[in-house]
Amino acid sequence: MGIIIQISQFLLGLSLLIILHELGHFIPAKLFGTRVEKFYLFFDVKFSLFKKKIGETVYGIGWLPLGGYVKIAGMIDESMDTEAMKEEPKPWEFRSKPAWQRLIIMLGGVMVNFILAYVIYFFLSFVYGDKFIDATSIQDGYLVENPLLTDLGFKTGDNIIKVGEYNVENVSDIKGNFIGAKTITFERDGVQQTITMPVDFLGQFSDSKRRDLFEMRYPLMISKVPDSSINKGVNLKDGDILRTFGDKNIKYIDQLKPALNAYKGQEVDVTVLRDEKLITEKLKVSDEANLGIIYYSGAGPQTMEKLGYYKMKTKEYTLGESFGAGYNKFTGQINKYFGQLKEIGNVETGAYKGVGGFYAILNIFPDYWNWQNFWSITAFLSIMLGVLNLLPIPALDGGHVMFLLYEMISGRKPSDKFMEYAQTVGFFILIGLVLFANGNDIFKAIFN
Repeated sequence: MGIIIQISQFLLGLSLLIILHELGHFIPAKLFGTRVEKFYLFFDVKFSLFKKKIGETVYGIGWLPLGGYVKIAGMIDESMDTEAMKEEPKPWEFRSKPAWQRLIIMLGGVMVNFILAYVIYFFLSFVYGDKFIDATSIQDGYLVENPLLTDLGFKTGDNIIKVGEYNVENVSDIKGNFIGAKTITFERDGVQQTITMPVDFLGQFSDSKRRDLFEMRYPLMISKVPDSSINKGVNLKDGDILRTFGDKNIKYIDQLKPALNAYKGQEVDVTVLRDEKLITEKLKVSDEANLGIIYYSGAGPQTMEKLGYYKMKTKEYTLGESFGAGYNKFTGQINKYFGQLKEIGNVETGAYKGVGGFYAILNIFPDYWNWQNFWSITAFLSIMLGVLNLLPIPALDGGHVMFLLYEMISGRKPSDKFMEYAQTVGFFILIGLVLFANGNDIFKAIFN
């Protein structure tokens, strides 16, 4: 069921972004009297799932969900309809319009992507506000088990203070600002320390099978005792929280393993917290240092806050304040994404190994339905789509904009033949990028 929910969110978000992006081209084209021959969600290679002609435009749904397009008359685009370009220009064709109108038409899709992202962040701020874990309230630091980090000198219990130039106020700030961070500043035993990250850390991380960095530490919360367990019949209930194990305090799950190793093959006195009361029990530890008990790997924010592990912060916004809050979230994501592209473009970082395709995007969505998460992810993907379309690659909006700016500055329009060649080169570049990104997904699925 979870994968169906993920796919549903992915297709809904992708379809929404494609339709609105193409509307960004369609509307100014129509306003300037330019004929739009086709408006398609997904690509209709050889055939369409649905199509209907209304006026001069064929509206349809293709079968290949790699994007969408509008076919504007008199424009060399991905359709490569060069025959029409051999005829004399018509007044309702794209090539007959002034350069400034063509520029607006080409920038329309990207502008819609950016406006959509801002509008989503505005409404998210107004409707939901911000609720986050106050990083300053974390008592005993973070769980660090990834060898990539432990080899650099990090260890469990380190409290992350700064990631790169960003002060960590919200726990999500750690992962949110990790890409491109040159240093990590943390506190250990009351002393602040800074570790310089390797230039190729992102490449090493992409090659690794592990995806954990600085993780939250959780109490050991019992789920159930199976009938096959050596501790079958022990008075433990769902939701009980282990507090002591022999002479050892167990505040976090990660403290259990060394405690089990210390009591292998023995019976141990333990205390568990149940309904705010401490209960004493005896548990058997197998010779393999196992209890045979199933427990939760995490606890909800409300439980964690109630138990005193950290504090939640909530900030609500008025309608007026939401404009500023939405703008800050929008510009923050724009800056982070440009930062990611910068790291990917630097071969030394190895960040290109982490580039993913459609499967990676699918996995951004959770396997449960939550409208706040859905809209937040859709806003980020809208920014991603807008930024990528601005890249000066022929066949992308940014490639067309590049040639239009050249025309407006120099007063010389590139020839149709040159545009055909450029479009062909751009098409192969895009195919190469798509194959590389999705190839990364396949490689990771097989070897990670």
